[in-house]
Amino acid sequence: MRQPTLGARYHGGMEGSFRVTVERNRLRFAAAHMATFADDLEPLHGHNYDVMVEVEGELTPEAWVWDFGDLKRIVKAIADELDHKFLLQRNSRELAIVEGNDTWEVCYRERRYCFPKRDVAALPIDNTTAERLAEWFASRLREALAERGASNVRRLTVGIEEMPGQAGWYTVSV
Repeated sequence: MRQPTLGARYHGGMEGSFRVTVERNRLRFAAAHMATFADDLEPLHGHNYDVMVEVEGELTPEAWVWDFGDLKRIVKAIADELDHKFLLQRNSRELAIVEGNDTWEVCYRERRYCFPKRDVAALPIDNTTAERLAEWFASRLREALAERGASNVRRLTVGIEEMPGQAGWYTVSV
């Protein structure tokens, strides 16, 4: 039986794909939000969000999809942008939002909130659901990997877990 040479691909006669995942542990952020649903606004509340990432693609010449350490650093840096912030759905169709010099004013019917800018992550999303946060996160991760020359990456999946057993996911082809 012929053995594959060092550096050669071993397929074993199967078609397949390669993926790496990083999740939880230090890949988390604590943030406040209030999502809109149908004809209502949730009360202001927060979560200790966990981030889960899957990167799928071809192997590099070193036989990996992407370095785990580098991927964790990228994901942690993005999560840190949201940590201990109020997550503002900047493109909300339901909220009246006014950007001041040093504050964000958010109104919904008779409710009015005023947040210091330094405490807000103003995101270009229409709602702060776990699904939209996962989509935003995947977009930022895609940009970061492209800046690092990740031409082998084919698909990204990001999960944002609000609490154990409750997560929103987004998958995008690259």
